[in-house]
Amino acid sequence: MPSNLNQWLMKTALSFILLFVSLFTSAQDLANEANKFINTLSPELKSQAMFPLDTAERSNWTIVPRKRNGACYKDMTEPQREAAISLLRASLSAQGYKKAFDIMKNENVLREIEGRPADDIYRDPVNYSFTFFGAPSKTAAWGWRLEGHHLSLNFFSDKGALTASTPSAMGSNPGIVPSGPSKGGEILKLETDLGFALVNSLTKPQLSEALFSETALPEMLTLAKREAEVLEPKGIPYSKLNAAQKNMFGELLNVYVKNYQLGFSDKLMAKIKKAGMDNLSFAWSGSLKSGAGHYYRIQGPMLLIEYDNTQNNANHVHTAVRDLQSDFGYDILKEHYLKEHSK
Repeated sequence: MPSNLNQWLMKTALSFILLFVSLFTSAQDLANEANKFINTLSPELKSQAMFPLDTAERSNWTIVPRKRNGACYKDMTEPQREAAISLLRASLSAQGYKKAFDIMKNENVLREIEGRPADDIYRDPVNYSFTFFGAPSKTAAWGWRLEGHHLSLNFFSDKGALTASTPSAMGSNPGIVPSGPSKGGEILKLETDLGFALVNSLTKPQLSEALFSETALPEMLTLAKREAEVLEPKGIPYSKLNAAQKNMFGELLNVYVKNYQLGFSDKLMAKIKKAGMDNLSFAWSGSLKSGAGHYYRIQGPMLLIEYDNTQNNANHVHTAVRDLQSDFGYDILKEHYLKEHSK
């Protein structure tokens, strides 16, 4: 066997081994990370963080500034914060973690832009809450949430595996930092750039299908809703895109799907493909150029992704991912309760 082929086979085998280890470790360690964090909390913070699994609080989500339930990062000691961040790292991919962390830090930029004092709590990078639903376990169902301004991450685990990571929402204000040390920074850059690249690659007949309004929707339609609204199908179907456009569509889809923990991202993508890529569509409203309001969405039988940039002279981005079948893991939980009650 040629040495270069032998080396390739060895590298490929090693890649599969590392992938298997990463998936197994991620699934099994999430409960450990959660319990490590919970065990660092004071009785007061722990009482604020813990809720029953079947509470209505699980679906009480949004990304707007408001008072939130949960243990606030602001009130934690440094060891508690380190444990909280370890849990977040275990729940997201590297790219997802970076976005989440940058969104939290971006509150400092917004505070400065708005001329707020340094001790302002309305724009505050540590004003984010950690909430648990049920006791973290490798054998039972439980969930957790991180939420604050422009960030809502909801996770559900069952039998040691992460089975739901939606709804998830990420935002950025400013979308592009206009001045200061972070000038030019753009947290959700790919979500914006790839959306524009795809819509501007369309031919006139294709665009006539994709563009459903010359005025952008003012906000995402399913923000903060307990169940994602099944929207009227709009836009151009994936099947009507050419090969280059399908590649762009796939890149844009991956920007959202690959925010999650590696094992869950792969499962979600497999679920999307099983429902049929040809059943997905890309819809746009508003300006085809940056600087004016624009909105797009990707939707299909089990998936809804929304992007909106209309506020603050179209420099204020909101995004969300909804699993129309499994948000919050409610389908798995429902099945669990049905089995329990049938015994």
